[in-house]
Order: sequence, then C-alpha cells, then structure tokens
Amino acid sequence: TDHEPKLHGLRPGWLPGFLNDVSDAQWRNFRGNLPILSLVFGIFAALANGFRALFSLRAKGMSFLWLSLSLVYLSYLHGACLIFILGIASLNFLLVKTFGARTNYFPFLLWAFNLFFLLSNRVYEGYAFSSFGQRWAYLDNFRGTFRWHICFNFVVLRMISFGYDYHWAHRDSRFDHEKHTQRCRICQSGKTCYQVLQEKSLQSDKFSFSIYLSYLIYAPLYIAGPIMSFNAFAAQLDTPHNNYTARDVSLYGLRWIFSFFLIELLTHLFHYNAFATSGLWRSLSPVDIFIIGYGVLNFMWLKFLLIWRYFRLWSLVWWLSSVELKLLRTCQSV
Repeated sequence: TDHEPKLHGLRPGWLPGFLNDVSDAQWRNFRGNLPILSLVFGIFAALANGFRALFSLRAKGMSFLWLSLSLVYLSYLHGACLIFILGIASLNFLLVKTFGARTNYFPFLLWAFNLFFLLSNRVYEGYAFSSFGQRWAYLDNFRGTFRWHICFNFVVLRMISFGYDYHWAHRDSRFDHEKHTQRCRICQSGKTCYQVLQEKSLQSDKFSFSIYLSYLIYAPLYIAGPIMSFNAFAAQLDTPHNNYTARDVSLYGLRWIFSFFLIELLTHLFHYNAFATSGLWRSLSPVDIFIIGYGVLNFMWLKFLLIWRYFRLWSLVWWLSSVELKLLRTCQSV
C-alpha cells in the first residue's frame, strides 16, 4: 500500500507478498521467543511427568522438582537478580509464619509489607547491586534478559495468597463441602472444581518453605499467570487435576494453534497496530480511524488470549489446573 514505507514495525513475513506487523513490542518478544519457550517447557514437562510416574512423587517431592526446574528458568530470566526475589520471598514467609496464625491484624501487616516492596522495587527499578557496596557491583552485569521487578508483581499476589490461606487455615472454615457438592455440577460428575481446591483447608505440612517457593516461581505461570491461590496449587501436588483428560488438553492446544494462525493472518493482512504506533492515523478520515481503532482492539484481544492461554496450556501439560482468565467480548455490540 501507499502507506507501507511510512509504517514502523513491519517485517518480512511468511505469507508471500505481505509484510508482518510486529510493531507491538510485547507481541514481538513473545512471538520471537516462542520456539525456545516451547522447547524449554516441553523438556520441563517431560522431566516433571517422568519423575512423578517413576518415583511416585507426592507433595514434598513434586515441590522440590518444580522448584528446581523453576529456579533454572528464573536464573535465565533474571540472572543474579534472583537473589532479590528469594530474599523478599523469604522475609514474607517469616512474616506469615510469625504472625499469620496469632494476630487479627495480620492482613494489615501482610498488605503493608507487600505494598512496600512493590513500590520500592519500582522506585529503585529493581535495585542496583552496586548500591549495596562496590564489592557486589560486578553482579549488575548479570541481570538476565527480563526485568525481575516487572514479573514480581505476580509474585506479590502469590505471597499475599499464601499469607491469607495460612491465616484462614487457623480459623474456623465457613466452607460447607457437602452443601457445595450438592449444588456443583463439576463435583457431582466426580471431578474437583476450582472452588473446592481453593476453599478446602490444607494440612499444616503443606505450608512448608519448599512448597511456598515452588508456588511463587512455578515456571509455566510465572510471567503471565493466571494467578491461582496457594491452596489450589498445593492441593494438586499430591493428586494431579482430574478436570481435563489428555484429549481435552490436546484440543485446548489445537484451539491455541488455530488462534495463533488467526493473529498471524491479521498482522500480515491488516497493519492496524503499525498505523496506530506510527501516528499515520492522524491524516486519515474518521471512518478509517474507527476501523484502525477497532482493529487494534481485536489485535489486543487476540494477543492477550494467546499469551495467557499459552502459559495455562503448559500448566495443564504439567497436570496442574488453573483458572481460565476471562476476556471481554469485543464484538458483541457490533
């Protein structure tokens, strides 16, 4: 088209005669890293499922296995900054274990602690090792490929979930499992719904440091979620989920591949996002601006669907079920 030379972010694509719109940095990075991500998660899934089957691993064993695999993954992502993540997580664990079972004002302490580090991480941009002394300055050369304090937002939510679940485990539960089963179609079918996993109290040994850490940095859900409660995570360590069969997971994967092919067609045939980021929309008619805006909206919808479902798919392959993040319907009023 006449505008193509002026559009930013167009690259040669796999569709002959068409350029691919990769002007969105988040999509460009995700798309570019898909092969290596899939290879790494595939190897991790084979190891996790193989060890579980060979050694009949239960909660403690699986937590150590997942923790080991996730630490390898985070070492690549964040390099030496993994120290900050483990340090803050350890302090949160001590806070929960010290005050979680005893005091009624524990939720206030939990939120104050986590909000403090959430703001501090952002203000100091993940901290420089040199600020702790010149002897540590060399570690600033090994900060990995991904800013740790951006990913840490999800870790904060998980630390809060662990704190609340530990706190509520020492209170009288209001969840009536029998009543719930009578109303829940999933539970009546012999499966276990997410609400049961989330609300049912755990035994005290499940609140161990190894299970806690494996929950915080569980590799498939670390970058983009979805977030699950600590109870739901720990409950599936002993017994993998029974909500999805291998066939269900395979169909889920096929749907993801179809959606990926759809966004590839969208970015090859229609360069909506490139128009938006290049600023060329200012010279277009109101109708054209509306079309571009609506196209960008649909691109964003597909992008987040693919990112969220990709990581959830790998969690299902690891036989750990998480909630499906719901996306608003962008076309229901058109």
